[in-house]
Amino acid sequence: MAPLHTFPLCRSVATSFTAALLAAAALAQSASQPPLDAIASDPAKLGWMIGSPPPHDKLIKFSDGSFRTFPQTRWAFSHLREFVPTRVIPRGTGPVSPLPRHERTDLDAVTFLPLDRKETMTWAQSLLANYTDGVLVLHRGRIVYERYFGVLTPERPHIAFSVTKSFVGTLAAALVAEGALDDHAPVTRYVPELKRSGFGDATVRQVMDMTVGLKYSEVYADPKADHWDFTRAGNMLPRPAGYQGPDSYYEYVVTIPKEREHGDRFAYKTPNASVLGWILHRATGKSLGDLVQERLWSKLGVEHDAYFTVDHSGTENGGGGLNLTLRDMARFGEMIRLDGRFNGQQIVPKAAVDDIRHGGNRDHFTLAGYKTLPGWSYRDMWWISHNEHGAFAARGIHGQCIYIDPKAEMVIIRFASHPIAANSNFDATSLPAFQALANHLMAAPH
Repeated sequence: MAPLHTFPLCRSVATSFTAALLAAAALAQSASQPPLDAIASDPAKLGWMIGSPPPHDKLIKFSDGSFRTFPQTRWAFSHLREFVPTRVIPRGTGPVSPLPRHERTDLDAVTFLPLDRKETMTWAQSLLANYTDGVLVLHRGRIVYERYFGVLTPERPHIAFSVTKSFVGTLAAALVAEGALDDHAPVTRYVPELKRSGFGDATVRQVMDMTVGLKYSEVYADPKADHWDFTRAGNMLPRPAGYQGPDSYYEYVVTIPKEREHGDRFAYKTPNASVLGWILHRATGKSLGDLVQERLWSKLGVEHDAYFTVDHSGTENGGGGLNLTLRDMARFGEMIRLDGRFNGQQIVPKAAVDDIRHGGNRDHFTLAGYKTLPGWSYRDMWWISHNEHGAFAARGIHGQCIYIDPKAEMVIIRFASHPIAANSNFDATSLPAFQALANHLMAAPH
C-alpha cells in the first residue's frame, strides 16, 4: 500500500496529457464552434467503427483518448467494454421478470417550459436537446414509452457513469438497515490503509453522503482537475509515456489529503464511491461485483448481464463504471419505487429505501451551490428533490439518469451522450420535462 503523496510526478505529467486529450472537445464546445446537434452527431449516420479495419477517420481508440471525445462518445458509450477491461455481472439462471407494456402515443407532445427559456418545448424535442441514446418510462410498473437512438439497442449495455454510485449507496444503505455495516463507525475500522489520507478521520456515513472534506477537484471542464488523475489511475483514460502515478483506484484514494472538517457540507467527489466500495468489500468479504450480482442482479429478474469497468488490479469502478441495458436499469428503479420489493420478493430492506427518500441535510447541500437544484439534498448517493411529489434521482454525467416520482408512480430511465459532462448544463431541460411528464400521467393515466 502506497503512503500518502508517493506519486509526485502524477499531477504534472498526467494533467498536461489530459489537457491535450480534451483540447479538441473543448474547441468543439466553444461558443464560436458549437458541438454537432443530436441529429448531425448520430453515431449510426456518422459510421463510426465500420469496416475491417475501419478507415482512419472512422476509427475510435482508447490509446489516443478518442473514445472519450465527442462525437465519438455517442458510439463509445454503448461499446465501452471494447476499450477497457471489464468484469461481467451475470444475470443468473432465473426467469426474466415481466415489464408489462402499455405504450402511449400522447407523450411526445407533452409540453413544458425549460428553466432557462421563454419558449415551451415538447418531450420529443427534449430527447434531441439532451442527446438521448435511450429512454424508457414506467407508469405503475408498465412500459408506456421506450425509444432508442443512434447505435443503442434494447440488448446493448450503455455506461451509466455516476448512476453507478446510487447502486453502491443502495447496497450500503441495505447493509446499514440489516446491521451488517455501522455507518457511524470511522472509515478506518474497515479500511485502516486510509488512516493517513483525507478519509482518515471520516465516518462511513460521511462517505455515504459525501460530506468528507477532501482536497480534490471534480470540475469536468477543467483539464487540471484532480478528477482526471483519478480517472487515469482507474484505467479509464490512457496514460502518457513514463507514467509513474497510482496504478489503481485504491492507490489513488490513499493519496487524497484533507482540506477541511468533515460533515458540515455536501461536496460531490467521486473517490467517496470508491472508498465506499472498499468499505463494503471489507464489511462483507465480497467484491462490489459479487454484491451487485448476489443482492440485486440475481433477484431482479433482469434480461441481460451487466458489467463493471475495472482498474489494473481488477477493482470495480464503483464511482461510474456500471454498464447495463435500459430495461434492466428500469427494473432496478422500479424496485426502489416499490420500497425495495420487486419480482415477488423484498430485495432491499424498506428501511433502506425510506432512508434514501428522507434525504440528507438540505443546508449542507445548499453550500455546494447547485443553482438548478434548489432545496435538494443528497443521501446514500442519491439526489433527493424534496418537491411535492417526493421525487429523487440517480444522476450520471452526459445525461444518465434514473428519475423516480413516487406520487406519479413513474420511473424515467435515460441513457445519453451529451457533449458536456455536468448535469447542470441540461437540468434546465431535463427536470421540467420529467415533471411535465409526471403531471401528464397523473392527469391522464389511461
